[in-house]
Amino acid sequence: MIRALLVDDHTIFRTGLRRLLSDEADIRVTDEAKDVAEMFGKLRGGAFDVVLLDVNMAGRSGLEAMQSIRAEFPRLPVLLLSMYPAEQYALVALRAGANGYLTKDVESEELVRAIHEVVRGNRYLTSAATQRLLLQPGGGGDEAPHLKLSSREHQIMLMIVQGISLTDIGAKMFISVKTVSTYRTRILRKLGVESNAELVMYAVRHKVVPC
Repeated sequence: MIRALLVDDHTIFRTGLRRLLSDEADIRVTDEAKDVAEMFGKLRGGAFDVVLLDVNMAGRSGLEAMQSIRAEFPRLPVLLLSMYPAEQYALVALRAGANGYLTKDVESEELVRAIHEVVRGNRYLTSAATQRLLLQPGGGGDEAPHLKLSSREHQIMLMIVQGISLTDIGAKMFISVKTVSTYRTRILRKLGVESNAELVMYAVRHKVVPC
């Protein structure tokens, strides 16, 4: 039996995914966590075969947590789940240490297949994401600028594009507005844009947000 820890800050999503996987003979969500801090408490106190981890959560994101997970649980399979396009963010996920990356709108059969693959020690990506990686095997200088952002910069960029204010971003991530503003300035500079409007246009052009 594959024992899964489900980490997501939306109760409805956790409930739905638990019910979906309950139909599988060899997979069970044996525990849940609503954020990264609770996740580490569960990991230290229980035994799991895989972590199903949301990318974008309040406070510390799933991507940001990967370095700590790898330091403390180096062989634990982690499958990142996100609303953002796999062909754009799979490379970021793998660099962070994830074993696989799926968007939350995948069919249940693909989710089950991905869980089995990462538990077996393999990596799992959708075909679109795999094609993206094949086009950029070395992650060289030709890759899109947003793929070179840090995990936290990615998270803040996505919230800015969604129209979330700097104040609300700071509240969600438990950092000051001044710190968010510093991140914003850094993101704009790295992407070669000068305003939030240009940042949105960049995101649309590079398909880094759901349409």
